[in-house]
Amino acid sequence: MMWQDFIFMIGSSLSIVFLAPTLRDTDAQVPLATSAPSMIIGGVYAFTFATLGMTFSAAGALAACFMWTLISFFRAPRSPYNQSHAVGSFRDRFELFCLDAQYWVDRKRHRNSIPLDSYVSADTTSSIASQAE
Repeated sequence: MMWQDFIFMIGSSLSIVFLAPTLRDTDAQVPLATSAPSMIIGGVYAFTFATLGMTFSAAGALAACFMWTLISFFRAPRSPYNQSHAVGSFRDRFELFCLDAQYWVDRKRHRNSIPLDSYVSADTTSSIASQAE
């Protein structure tokens, strides 16, 4: 048994401890741009550690991957495509996850086609500032 196996397992366990409050916080919103890559990386690490015979490290990385999966399912912010979508059952959450993932991929693929209503015009900003005075 290699001592490095335990070190990697401890690191993964700490990440699970640090991610738990995010999963418990119902107001938390973690973008898919953060949770999806972390989920994939955790899965790749788990596979890599398993092929190296580092069982504890693989289990820890798989657990971290699972935590990121839960965060991406339950704490992703709603995209403009699904603002009115009511979330209840696991199936609803899975459909919401798929819609958010599709929206995220579309935005990454078409960076120049960001809707204009996503930005505040300079005129609006100056009028808000003058109203505050």
